[in-house]
Amino acid sequence: MGLWYDYAMNSFKQLAIIGPTASGKTALSIKVAQQMNAHILSLDSLSIYKEIDIVSAKPTLEERTGIAHFGMDYLYPDERFDVTTFIKLYHEVYETCQKEKKHLVIVGGTSFYLKMLIEGISELPSITDKTREKTQSYLSDLPKTYAWLYDLDPEYMKKIEANDPYRIEKACHIYLQIGLIPTEYFRQYPPKPTVTDPLPIYQIDIDRAKLRQRIALRTDLMLKEGLIDEICMLEKKYTREPHCMKSIGIKETLAYLDGVYDKKMLAQKISTNTARLAKRQTTFNNSQFEDVIKGEVGVLEKILL
Repeated sequence: MGLWYDYAMNSFKQLAIIGPTASGKTALSIKVAQQMNAHILSLDSLSIYKEIDIVSAKPTLEERTGIAHFGMDYLYPDERFDVTTFIKLYHEVYETCQKEKKHLVIVGGTSFYLKMLIEGISELPSITDKTREKTQSYLSDLPKTYAWLYDLDPEYMKKIEANDPYRIEKACHIYLQIGLIPTEYFRQYPPKPTVTDPLPIYQIDIDRAKLRQRIALRTDLMLKEGLIDEICMLEKKYTREPHCMKSIGIKETLAYLDGVYDKKMLAQKISTNTARLAKRQTTFNNSQFEDVIKGEVGVLEKILL
């Protein structure tokens, strides 16, 4: 019997499984959820979208049979997904688990959302229509607005890219609505932790060479399953404008469609960029979380199952 059987089943428990992309998180989370009578909440910035199925490597409907998966097929590709949306989703899933007497497994590679879940975010002020209209006029000249905000609040704006309209818009909203620079606002209204129940974190360790091999195999499988057709459909339906259309696997396929790469180079580019992402994910996970239980998939299975 695994670790969770030590807990009373009438007491809500949750855990998180993190690790680099293609490390085996999904399969492990499904096994744990099946064993522990749990729902699953996905921590994935692509699986959240409807119609993005192959490139996101989300589990199939067959794999999800019998387990409620949240954070998948939640938004359309032209809708924005951010940490505020994720925290709202977590609250919804938490309430569902309480009502249905289920535990919760949180799993995915976008660990930034897990970090924000634990640390919390500051509640933003209510924004009037007048402020929204004024902000939109400012955003018509993004470089100028970024420079203006940087002069007002270099401490905050140095953390933001000059071509990030979403975060620049948020800074504008705060300043134009209440007259405080973002640094001062967040000092006065510090973040409040979202998670109140214990949340143990399990991190998958995997050999780098083995991970690269898994990434290459997964990339080949995506191409065989119709990755190119999926991206053609997404571009036709949503254009290239949505933020998710800049994601790994999508941007390289769009370049292939533009004639930049041949099919062999397309697979190589996706694999290389995914491996780089995996390295960044591992670095983030190793530096941002404390008291993490680490191990290869087999080791974590023995602990959890």
